[in-house]
Amino acid sequence: MAMTLITTNTSSDAATSDFTTGIDSTYKLYIFKFININPATTGQDFGFQVNVAGESDYNEVITSTSFSAWYGEAGSGPSLAYDTAKDQAQGTGFQDLNSVQSSDADSGMAGTLWLFNPSNTTYVKHFYAVTTSFTLDATPNHNNYYIAGYVNVTGAIDEIQFKYSSGNFDGIISMYGVG
Repeated sequence: MAMTLITTNTSSDAATSDFTTGIDSTYKLYIFKFININPATTGQDFGFQVNVAGESDYNEVITSTSFSAWYGEAGSGPSLAYDTAKDQAQGTGFQDLNSVQSSDADSGMAGTLWLFNPSNTTYVKHFYAVTTSFTLDATPNHNNYYIAGYVNVTGAIDEIQFKYSSGNFDGIISMYGVG
């Protein structure tokens, strides 16, 4: 199966990165690639939320789970842990894809989000993501996040928005269709 680049959003001091066209029944799998995403403010979480066709406000119901692997900059760790703070149990908030990222020049976030069959009108929409970034939890560390779940809607999803919990950001997000 081939990956087809649909569009790329290049953000510079932007509050959000929105994909409001291109998610349709053409593909059963959409892949979003995050390249050097940097928040303007240290300590923010990067996440996503979706819209069902004809709806607004990016507030669909999500159930998810998350765990992280990290290693401290000063040699502390390593650690592998379930992250209950990133879970949603039928929540309508943005799904976090990383945690308390640093805004330092050497701390860009990268990763991938897979969204399965968003145009299907019979089943819920599954997703999973893997991201990596430099974070500032208790001490500076490199963190890999693993997130999986589903959007609990049967309506077709046709929009997705990415943003930090607060503040603007720079970076590139590319959307691909697979099929």
